[in-house]
Parts: sequence; C-alpha cells; structure tokens
Amino acid sequence: MASFDVHKIRKDFPALHQEINDRPLVYFDNAATTQKPRQVIDRITRYYEKENCNIHRGVHHLSQVATEAFENTRKHVQNFINASESREVIFTKGTTDSVNLVVYSWGEKYLEEGDEIIISALEHHSNLVPWQRLSKKKKAPLRIIPIDDNGELIFETFEKLLNEKTKILALTQTSNTLGSIIDAKKYIDKAHEYDAKVLIDGAQAIMHQQIDVQAMDCDFYCFSGHKMYAPMGVGILYGKEELLESMPPFESGGEMVDEVSFDGTTYNELPFKFEAGTPNVEAVLGLDTAIAYLEDIGIERLAAYEEELLEYATRKLKEIEDIRIIGNASRKTSLISFLIGDIHPYDAGTIIDKMGIAVRTGHHCAQPVLDFYRIPGTIRASMVFYNTFEEIDRLVEAIQQVKKMFG
Repeated sequence: MASFDVHKIRKDFPALHQEINDRPLVYFDNAATTQKPRQVIDRITRYYEKENCNIHRGVHHLSQVATEAFENTRKHVQNFINASESREVIFTKGTTDSVNLVVYSWGEKYLEEGDEIIISALEHHSNLVPWQRLSKKKKAPLRIIPIDDNGELIFETFEKLLNEKTKILALTQTSNTLGSIIDAKKYIDKAHEYDAKVLIDGAQAIMHQQIDVQAMDCDFYCFSGHKMYAPMGVGILYGKEELLESMPPFESGGEMVDEVSFDGTTYNELPFKFEAGTPNVEAVLGLDTAIAYLEDIGIERLAAYEEELLEYATRKLKEIEDIRIIGNASRKTSLISFLIGDIHPYDAGTIIDKMGIAVRTGHHCAQPVLDFYRIPGTIRASMVFYNTFEEIDRLVEAIQQVKKMFG
C-alpha cells in the first residue's frame, strides 16, 4: 500500500522501539491492548503539568480549563461514533464497566422472571458473566447463538431463538479470539422486530472500522480506550437518550446527584447521573487525542492496510506444515489464532517471546469459544496499522524455531 507510510507512523510509538531478549520488539498483542502514540503520552503529561484539577466543581481557571477539555472530548466521541446527542455518551472505566452498567441499571429495572436474554457463543467473558449473573438472579433464561466450525454465528438459529419473551440481545461486533466480524446491523434489525433491546460490544471493532451508532440502530454500544491507542481506565457507553433517561443510576456518590438531604436525594441529568465520583480525567483527554490521531490517519486507510497484513499473515502461516488456524470466518479483523501441531500454546508462546515477539496465549477470556473447538487455548497474533510485513516474517521464523525445538 504505497500511500501508507508505516515506518513514518511507527516513529510515533515509543514502545515499539525497544529490544526484548536482545531482539527488536515485535508487538502482536494488540487485541489485548494497543501501544500509545507520543501524542497521547504528551497530552497526559500536559494535563498534569498545566491543567491538573478536578472537573465540574470549581469556578477558578484550572477547573474551567479541565472541565472544558473533558466535555469537548464527550462531543468528540459523539461525532466519532455519530451519536445524536453528547449526553448519550457516558464515560466509564472500559467495556466491562459499560456492560455492567447496562446489566445492573437497565437489566435490574426491566428484566422480569421468564424474560429471555440472548448472547452469542463468541462473547468475551465481560459480555457473558454479567448477563449470566443477572439471568440467575432474575430467573430469566440465557439463550446462546451457536457458531459453526469457521467461527461464524448461525443466523438461522438466532432467528429461532427470538420470541416475544426476548428482552435483550448482547452481541460482540468482532470476536477477540477468532477475529470473526459480525454483521451487527442484521442482528439488530431482527431483534428489534421483537422489540428487544440490543447491546453491541465494540471493544475489538472500534479501532478497525468506522462506527455509526445511528445507522447501526443499536440501543447500547460500548468500547474501551486502551484498545484504540488511548490510556487504560477509560471507556464509553453509548445509549439511546430515552433509554438512559429511564434507567436508574448504577453507582452513587458525588457528581451524579442534583440535590441531597437526609430526607432524600434527586439525581443529576444525563450524562452525569451515570458518572459518579472523580473521573479519570487524564485518560479521557488521552482518548480525545487518540481519536484525533486515528481521524488524521483515516479509518478507511488503516483498515485497508490491516486487511493486507491479515491476508499476508494468513498465507504465510498456511504455508507452514502442522499449523492449524482456529477461526476462518469470511470476514475477519487482523487477528489470527492458531496452533502449532500438538505443542501447547503456552510452551510455544514462551519460545516466541524469547525471540522478541509478543503474542497472546491461552483462552483469551473467552473459554466457551475454545471449548467449542475442544482445545485448551491458542496462540493469538493480533495486528494493527503500525505492524509490518517484515514482522510477520519474523513470526514465521519463530514458529519454525518452535517446531525445530519440539522435534
């Protein structure tokens, strides 16, 4: 891709320019967390050097500056995902926190005994365990959309699961384990035919594709900053305004209140009633900078380059004898889960690390997915726009070394 200067982009990421075990680092663990560009790091530093102050609670200069920057980020996120209003954007600690907010606010209020919850067999534990707990508490059955051998959801079975008792569908947009990309709009439209609400887990999608929550028509959408080049400890819950207005606060304390007395308390308006306590201000400002960074590159440009990386890595790995790729969906993000013969993923990952290459091994917080394939785990190489074809070649060399060591 001639117009995509990956070597220029890599200069923005300090963590990529180091040696691990006396070898240049190859970072293929981006599905777990992405590295941060210098622009994001500098923004955090500037906040602590020039703007450090609690927000929404002061009339002095620093408080006003920090508050304005914080709320401008909310508007930036609104535009980035095309929400109707900035008050539909709730700052959370991350995807897990966002899912739990919906479960324990919307779910506690609206789910009744006998109602049904639908999730998929691809879900990360963060979009499974909270619904599982609510299901048991409310005696609301949890229904599972199965996958086929390629790691794709079986839509026909989903259609059969839907009925008048279905109250919510909670669905990942992209599998963190297999890389499968789900046609979220197709599932949302079908669920809405039964008046079911839909939560989309966008943690693995937000950094690879342009998101438009209005076009998608999801009721809730959530993602984490650290998956998209922003700091850890910040995430977003988008919710349709009428739904958020009807939901009770998830946490109580400062900021989420309007008036407080010993006789009772009234709650703040959106979005503040869901943002109790002092927020992670520096991470929010880092998120603002990360979004601007992605917009400057162009989501379509980076997605096209990542597609080239995926195609190249898939072809190179398939050329290696005894490599088994787990998950062969027709649409995938730039992620490959694989096994090397009968070698345990942990053993292989340890040797690959000795060669300076960071891959993830294990069940990737999605044990039911691996149970489906009857395997204990995989080696996962997840790539983004700062990775190179040369790094993929180094991974191939490392795999060959693993094979040689294990005979």
